[in-house]
Formats: sequence, C-alpha cells, structure tokens
Amino acid sequence: MQRVELPAGPIDYLDTGIGEADDRPVVVFGHGLLMNETQWRKVIPLLDEFRCIAPTWPLGAHRSPMNRDADLTQNGVATIVADFLDALGLTDVTLVLNDWGGGQFIISEGRDERVGRLVLASCEAFDNFPPKPARPAVVLCRLPGGTRVFTWLTGTATFRHGERGYGGLTKRPIPDEVFDDWFAPANRSAAIRRDLRKFTLGTPPRATLLAWSKELAAFTRPVLIVWGADDVMMPVEHAHRLADRFPDSRLVMVDDSRTLISEDQPEAFATALRRFVSELPRTDAPH
Repeated sequence: MQRVELPAGPIDYLDTGIGEADDRPVVVFGHGLLMNETQWRKVIPLLDEFRCIAPTWPLGAHRSPMNRDADLTQNGVATIVADFLDALGLTDVTLVLNDWGGGQFIISEGRDERVGRLVLASCEAFDNFPPKPARPAVVLCRLPGGTRVFTWLTGTATFRHGERGYGGLTKRPIPDEVFDDWFAPANRSAAIRRDLRKFTLGTPPRATLLAWSKELAAFTRPVLIVWGADDVMMPVEHAHRLADRFPDSRLVMVDDSRTLISEDQPEAFATALRRFVSELPRTDAPH
C-alpha cells in the first residue's frame, strides 16, 4: 500500500504499476461507502494489461483521518479525486466509479482534464444520493452520538447480510473478513467517524444534484455505463438516462448482478472494461 498527501489529507492506494517506465493504460478504481480498495480484489488480478490504481477515498473505511478542515461533501470528495490524479501526474485515466457516484462531479467542478474515459458502474446518479435504503443511516448520523451507533451496527448480521443493509448490494454474500476490514477504521477511531459523519451529511439538496447532473453532457470523451440487471439500490432506469446524457456512451447490462458487480460478476466486469479501454484510441494522443 502506498500513500500520497493531498491538501485534504492522506490517501492510501494500491498501485500495480512499476514506476515511470510503466506505459500501460491507467485505470483508477473508486469504491462505495465504508469500503476500501479490496472492493476490487476479484477484478484487478484479471487486468494485467492495465496499470490498476485503487485508492481508498475518505468514505469511512480510510485508515488515517483527513485534516480537520477537509471538505468531505460530495463535490469536496470529487475534488479529492481530482487532486489525487494531479498528485500522481496521471493522464488519460480511465476512472471507474461504483456504488459511490460523486466522483462524476469532477465534471461539474471543471477538474476532469486528466480523465480520458469514464466508467459509471451501478452508482449513485441524478438525485439518488444516497440510495433510499441508506437514508436512515444519514438520519442517524445527524443525531448526537448517532455516528457511533451507526458504526456499532456494522458488526451485526442484519447490517452486513440483510436485504436493507449491505446484503442488498450483492447477490452473493461478502465474506465477514472483508466486512471486518472495511468497518474497522470507523469503529476504532473517533476521527474517522468525524470524517464519516461529514461525508454522510455532505449531500446537497435535490435541486443542486440535478443541476450538477445536467453538466455531465460537457464530458465528450468515451463513457461506459455498466449496470447490474438486478440492482435494487441504483435504479436500472438511471443506466439508460446516463447513457443518454453523455454524447459518447455505451451501455452494458450485467445479468445476475446487483450493485457491486465486482463481487457478483468480476469476469464480466473485467471483460467489459477491457473492451472499452482497449478498443478506443488514447484520448491524450497528439492530433
């Protein structure tokens, strides 16, 4: 695991690259709330032809707290994504967003110049921030001591495997040892819980979200929409709306999968990503 210091604080990341000599196409993988880079543990080993980078964003499973003044709103974390790409000097990046969709706001923030291709995989979109099943957690985090109660609930079977908890994200159970890794930081650290609360309460009103989503059409580079056909968190209708929103998009529906396609159908996800990146020319090539 490597680490980079950004204006908002430290970001840990997994990088399969071998330094400046590594000229493979770069894919940067995002993740969801209370998850980390291991969300992609089944997919990255299938993509040896790419330099795969999997950061842990400050969404509650990060191992070190961010700076006290860090902006952890939706567009604040999108800015952290852009700062991360800047700090590593990456260009022509394929940015993959799954579950958490706020990274797309680098477009409305005008910070997308390093992104050559965008992959939106069963993620939050339009006004679905957060998805309806997750909204009680936001209400809980607003209460004094509520974030501590929320993190305590992550140890229960209902939260981990119930249909209204993380069990609703997949069709196949996620191992408890993976959950243990994801949920440990917020359970052990008050500073991580502070960051988690800032993020969960950092979603703007519906009108603002919809205004930001209209600006997505400004992204004219290639976009891949990959959606779990059986998703119960992220409306399948949003996949088609997103495909219509971008000028250069393609849509792949993945059967027998919910939100975390990397858990349910890692081979199908890797195949769709490989075709998307490999069949298109570099977007940073000289004209």
